[in-house]
Amino acid sequence: MTTQQGHQRRGRTPAGPRTLAEELRARPDDALAALLRSRPDLLNPVPGDLTQLSARLSSRASALRALERLDRFTLQAAEALATTPDGTSAATVRSLLTGPAKVKPHPGATPLTPADRSAVATALPRALATLRDRALLWGPDNGLRLVLAVREALAPTAANPGRTGLGPTLADATVGMSPARLQQLLASAGQPATPDPVTAVAALTALLTDRARCAALLDTAPEPALRLLDRLVWGPPTGTVPDAARPVTAEDAQSPVEWLLARGLLLPTSPGSVVLPRELALHLRGGRTHRTVEPVQPEPAPAAAPRDPQAVDSAAAGQAHTAVKTVEELLDGWGLTPPLTLRAGGLGVRDLKRTAQALETTEQQAAFWLELAYTAGLLAPDGEVDERWAPTPGYDSWLQLDTAARWSVLATAWLAATRVPALTGTPDGKGKPRAALGPELDRTLAPSVRRAALALLAELPPGTPATAEELLPTLRWQRPLRGGPTGPDGRDLREELTAWTLAEAELLGVTGRGALAAPARALLTAEADAAEVLAPLLPRPLDHVILQPDLTAIAPGPLLTPLAHALALCADIESKGGATVYRFTPASVRRALDAGRTAADLRTFLEQHSRTPVPQPLAYLIDDVARRHGILRVGAASSYLRCDDPALLNEVLADRRSADLRLRLLAPTVLAAQAAPDVLLTTLRTMGYAPAAESAEGDVLITRPDSHRTPPRAAPVPVPDGPPGPDDTLLAAAIKAIRAGDRAATATRREHSPDPRALPRTAAAETLAALQTAVLLGERMWIGYLNAEGIASQRIIDPVKVEGGYVTAFDHHADELRTFALHRITGVAELDE
Repeated sequence: MTTQQGHQRRGRTPAGPRTLAEELRARPDDALAALLRSRPDLLNPVPGDLTQLSARLSSRASALRALERLDRFTLQAAEALATTPDGTSAATVRSLLTGPAKVKPHPGATPLTPADRSAVATALPRALATLRDRALLWGPDNGLRLVLAVREALAPTAANPGRTGLGPTLADATVGMSPARLQQLLASAGQPATPDPVTAVAALTALLTDRARCAALLDTAPEPALRLLDRLVWGPPTGTVPDAARPVTAEDAQSPVEWLLARGLLLPTSPGSVVLPRELALHLRGGRTHRTVEPVQPEPAPAAAPRDPQAVDSAAAGQAHTAVKTVEELLDGWGLTPPLTLRAGGLGVRDLKRTAQALETTEQQAAFWLELAYTAGLLAPDGEVDERWAPTPGYDSWLQLDTAARWSVLATAWLAATRVPALTGTPDGKGKPRAALGPELDRTLAPSVRRAALALLAELPPGTPATAEELLPTLRWQRPLRGGPTGPDGRDLREELTAWTLAEAELLGVTGRGALAAPARALLTAEADAAEVLAPLLPRPLDHVILQPDLTAIAPGPLLTPLAHALALCADIESKGGATVYRFTPASVRRALDAGRTAADLRTFLEQHSRTPVPQPLAYLIDDVARRHGILRVGAASSYLRCDDPALLNEVLADRRSADLRLRLLAPTVLAAQAAPDVLLTTLRTMGYAPAAESAEGDVLITRPDSHRTPPRAAPVPVPDGPPGPDDTLLAAAIKAIRAGDRAATATRREHSPDPRALPRTAAAETLAALQTAVLLGERMWIGYLNAEGIASQRIIDPVKVEGGYVTAFDHHADELRTFALHRITGVAELDE
């Protein structure tokens, strides 16, 4: 390896920067800003100079995060580069993607037409520019170099062939093979002997990369051996062979596998497995690294015919109105009877079932409405000792908005939310079902998939619907490495999120009849106010109802919010739909009286808002409940019952249903009870009475059914998918600081005559960058090193790998390959050739 690196170092190197730091130094400020904007993790903390920035760019975590944001063709270009040595030209990359024009492709590869080859030639400069802009690639077009961490992540190996399905190079696969065995491989392949192992490996590599000589060798292979190679050619490149490491020669070979092993066409990777060398695989593939190359993003091809855009907008507007009213109904109910919060967070299964029944929907859809209210900041835990879920003060502010503005709040929160309601009820890592509103429903991939799916719908002609299966090929092309974990059904998270996104968009009114609606287009592009686009599409709210003699009221359309709330206070909703039916009952009228209304207030309210006169049965009901309301008074002793009518008190005392209250007559008009006031109130109402609560001063207490609210709560912040993007001010300050630090680091200083006994000393970032550069260029370095006992020494090394805080290098002092801890290296210096 050292000899090969030295050979590369002495050869001609393409003109251009010697290191990544040099290339960054030559970039203008706007190019540096674009780099930092595309990879914001580099700014935490702000690098001190360009050398530190280049070292951070070479970290594995940062490189992998950047690779996840590449489209398929750009990633294919990087994968093709990773199969070649550093210094590869752009023309070589294009040849690897399409195969040489005059070479017959493998039958298993997707055929390429001249138009396909032209598309690759057109798209490749853009792909290379993207890699270079994001500092995953550097160097001129005739000497391209992948950043070391990118090469380590993408280079195919026997254990990890990657997306290319290739294996290691012959040189890598023969590491540790004895010189005698290498000479046997040469002799069996019909090649002359060489003086040393390095030239033997080079001769075998040259044989496999020479199409004519390699083809001639394969022409002598038995047919079963060729079929075996064909099974490995597109990956995985490994196979299981008993006693694979035995030294087989051409004379000893008895089977197709032995014939291949004898000539180095298969190489052992362990005592029981073999691998197909990369050079031979490329020869068999016709020079192509990928079975299918995709230079152009596939466009969705919806099977359904386009629908009338106005019908789509009308359907979406109707569902948007339903969504707003559903959230309102949900939170009004929870304000009246807030459910308990589970100890581990979230909502209990029984409460979820009750909520679904109240909304007349499924539990899965109920979880969606709950999560939507939560992400919009309208619902939160109240923070009490017995914590409950309740509406927030923000809900009251939300109620003051018109329907279109309220929908815009919900849709905006949904678009950015990392909460995934569809995970409710699915098993977690311990096999327990996930709870609605629980802490395990966040998925950082959700917002990007949601927005990408809707953006694809927006690119289709207005009114065109599309299914998840029709959108997924494009989504996979845009971010092939962002699929997320695969579930037990074989679908990855992105596939499931896409299907859930379309279902939730239809529920929320973002889409109508499967196509994107006009308000949602405005929401995505921000070119117009989504609420203003939606408002003309919504039905006009009504200010009246129709009272019926059967104690019902019919709302022939959506009501004004104050009217709807006032009516819901004195009547129960019996049925919903195009027209809502309200029913007046003694309990609903008493609820209004408990809230401070009087019989005269209720009659006046109904007369003002009814297109028909108040029916006599309804007037009788209101007067009858009002006449009995408040005759009995409940207060706190444990509690007491007071009434001006002693006969009524005696009737309550004699009723067997009051036995659990343990009532005792204190005076002709006062009963004492061994029960809390709220229990006493509830029990008496169950018995058919209409008691009222009173204060310590004897005044009637007015109770409001929507009085429970949490303290002020902010909407939950979506779980970030990596560091947030920097703003222009931070970028400008960071670039200014990096440039200033780089000028200080590279300033010319007066050099003193070094003490040959002194250890070289450099900054940690400079040490790391110099060692990584030495690995890339095959340079020899002089280092100072402190061992575990604190003894200092000087070493001359040939660095091989820098990873995980350690440097693997050939130590010339010990004459062996050793590992050095980075934090113990005092500094590095180059050696004069």
